[in-house]
Amino acid sequence: MKLAEIYMQFQSDITIIEKELEASVQSDNDILQEASLQLLKAGGKRIRPVFVLLAARFGKYDISELKHIAVPLELIHMGSLVHDDVIDDAELRRGKKTIKSQWNNQIAMYTGDFIFGKAIETTTFFDNPQIHQILSNTMLEICLGEIEQIRDQYNWGQNFRIYLRRIKRKTALLIAVSCELGALAANADYKTQRNLYQFGYNVGMSFQITDDVLDFVGTDEQLGKPAGGDLRQGNVTLPALYAMHHDSELKKRIMELLETKFPENVDLTGVLSAIKDSGGIEYSLSISDQYLQKAYEALEKLPDIEEKTYLREIAAYIGKRKF
Repeated sequence: MKLAEIYMQFQSDITIIEKELEASVQSDNDILQEASLQLLKAGGKRIRPVFVLLAARFGKYDISELKHIAVPLELIHMGSLVHDDVIDDAELRRGKKTIKSQWNNQIAMYTGDFIFGKAIETTTFFDNPQIHQILSNTMLEICLGEIEQIRDQYNWGQNFRIYLRRIKRKTALLIAVSCELGALAANADYKTQRNLYQFGYNVGMSFQITDDVLDFVGTDEQLGKPAGGDLRQGNVTLPALYAMHHDSELKKRIMELLETKFPENVDLTGVLSAIKDSGGIEYSLSISDQYLQKAYEALEKLPDIEEKTYLREIAAYIGKRKF
């Protein structure tokens, strides 16, 4: 089954979640509301809410309750994107102006905080303290990931372990928790919750590594932003990490080009080609595939219901997507 067909299976419930998302960012402050709605209407795959819905099929499925899990998880993702764009000084996201670009850094930071606050407010629907503990811990870890990204900008000496820990906090954890909380809210058994968490974590790691590869091989139109943007902003992702580790001259060249007063004006065409030729793309995809295989292994431990096949199809799409 294709990804679009899987989404169609849940179209009515996704529509409910979309309406709840829009309602959740309503504010008496015109700027906060306009900025939040702009980000919301910019679109997105809504992968996290879909994982919540699929995971809940392993328990007692009730959209009237599940929406109160799916919405805050997507809001947390949205808020982190706003903060990321400030950290990265990004002008575009999904081909449209970022909040920091349309307004300024201050408005963007307060908008991100506002969206985080709305996420917490939405989860007050649940009395289960475990849900609140998991969500609050997730927000903490995401913030730590953002701080680590700031710390490691232009840190050309960072290693593989640092990179993996950063993408765990910035991406994989929220996907893992989407699967876990979908099952928890639906009262699935503990073993199922843990297996779904492991599935989501490994899918999330594969997702981010693939995303980092696409930043080097995708077109500006596919990415909605200039290719090579991560490297230009001093964010050392796996393809560049591999290339610099195996070619000290390339590492020196990257440092000389980007440790200038205006790195945004530097022509990186040659550097990007060198990274592609280094084997870094192939190596990164192989690591992504390893995480994908671990995700499939976690799936095998789940009960045999139709949604298990859907999860596998989405995992395959995430690992092999082209943009």
